[in-house]
Amino acid sequence: MKSITINGSQRESVGKKSTKALRNAGQVPCVLYGGEQPLHFSAPELAFSKLVYTPDAHTVVIALDNGTSINAIMQDIQFHPVTDKILHVDFYQIYDDKEITMNIPVHVIGTSKGVLNGGVLRRNLRKLRVKAIPANLPDFIEADITPLKIGGKLYVTALENDDYTLLHPDNTVVCQVRRSRAAMDVSDEDEDEDDDAAEGGEAPSEAAAEASQE
Repeated sequence: MKSITINGSQRESVGKKSTKALRNAGQVPCVLYGGEQPLHFSAPELAFSKLVYTPDAHTVVIALDNGTSINAIMQDIQFHPVTDKILHVDFYQIYDDKEITMNIPVHVIGTSKGVLNGGVLRRNLRKLRVKAIPANLPDFIEADITPLKIGGKLYVTALENDDYTLLHPDNTVVCQVRRSRAAMDVSDEDEDEDDDAAEGGEAPSEAAAEASQE
């Protein structure tokens, strides 16, 4: 999995006044959990753009001004309810030999037979909860929809991999192809035409029968 480096400064004061001052200076207060004790630091808000404003999943290298580098994942983020500015970020330290859990994006590949026949692809899940050691975490999970016909469903079991564990029930539907309204309307019109043809086909036979009786 790709990693993003965030350069930060460890902070000693964690009170409300210092936190407000950091935000006014364009810094985001952060906390790193998972070590012997929580580590408080701050980083420029712009440093989080590639981590937050992207559909991709990344691990993080937190590089502090004291020369310390720590591998982590983003655990939680808080935004201002009006301005959407980043207010606070929580990270969790990761270790090479310990499994972690992350949401990994699903990339759909292929062209569904059902879609070619007028169906509509519905994506039930755009991310999957995955558990693995950091080295085995994928950047994304590919979901091949080529075999799906109208009414077909792709279950999470089709995406299983030996490198990681998917934390979803086996009956979880990742995506499916549903019949579109246009396709349904066309189908109804075809049925009406068939009925009319059938009724039109009976009329000559009835006339012929009456003529024969005369």
